[in-house]
Amino acid sequence: MRPIVYAHRGASAAYPEHTRAAYVQALLDGADGVECDVHLSRDGHLVLHHDAQLGRTSDGRGPVSARTLAELRRLDWTSWKGVRIPPGHGAPDRQLLTLPELLDLLRGAGRPVGLAVETKHPSPFGHRLEEEVLGLLMREGWDPETGRLDDVTVSLMSFHPDAVRHLLETVPARHVCQLVETTTRRTVGDGLRVGRTAAAVLHAGMRFVVPPALPVISAGLVDLVGPGLDFVRARPDLVRQWRAEGRVLRVWTVDTARDVDLCRALGVQQLTTNRPADVLRWAGAPAGVPLGLPLGVPTGPPTGVRLGVPAGAPAPETVAGWSRCATMTVG
Repeated sequence: MRPIVYAHRGASAAYPEHTRAAYVQALLDGADGVECDVHLSRDGHLVLHHDAQLGRTSDGRGPVSARTLAELRRLDWTSWKGVRIPPGHGAPDRQLLTLPELLDLLRGAGRPVGLAVETKHPSPFGHRLEEEVLGLLMREGWDPETGRLDDVTVSLMSFHPDAVRHLLETVPARHVCQLVETTTRRTVGDGLRVGRTAAAVLHAGMRFVVPPALPVISAGLVDLVGPGLDFVRARPDLVRQWRAEGRVLRVWTVDTARDVDLCRALGVQQLTTNRPADVLRWAGAPAGVPLGLPLGVPTGPPTGVRLGVPAGAPAPETVAGWSRCATMTVG
């Protein structure tokens, strides 16, 4: 069985991360699922964005949490990537997505799709972030026991163990993922774009902000484990142990054929990638088969993919606002 492939913030090697274009492309690429990060805006909307601060992926500045959704929508979310957004991937002013809008897009795919939602911490809203995500999913008709919301299978995840424990009060362990990374001064410096001295100070203080994740895993509290590639390379013994214990491994971010081979050799079941089309090919996905199948289910004959109209979508001629009767076969 080939690994399941999740598109990391959408097809983010091709188009700006977390944008409508990136998620439309991920579906067209045949990704089994997509991954997203959520923050709360100042007026309580669940906005898809990775960093706590604006600036890296938009022309805004300051915390995401300090802006209303209307203010965030006025920002430019695409120019930084330096690529042209095709007309079929949504208008420029429709690229910022909220979690409900992503759900609409996935439910219109016409096939089973996975959705991995990461809650970002530390958050100024604390566990209200998790409560807002859970409340939205419940209102939409999500069943925590099965993880199903129509054809979308939802799992929740976080690097912060307290957030994971909070989620486990409502969600079964099989749908909750404890994320794990190997943090060094270099990775802190590269990730936050700060110098060596600042990176050393921040690295030393991180253990007080985000407690270690491994105790949550070793205690058997979660069935899903999400190590980063650096962790996998550094601790293949632990990865093998988790696999032997029956955990489902969701490794990020897998973007090369060599990394795919490493993960497959270790028995990793789920790969998160910025390049879903390439990783599907390297993982041995049959050409022309729309995927999104549950783990362990053999692939069947090709079927169509339907991309539905998000609420308030303007133009039916664009992919981002296709009619539910418009069907495209993924190749």
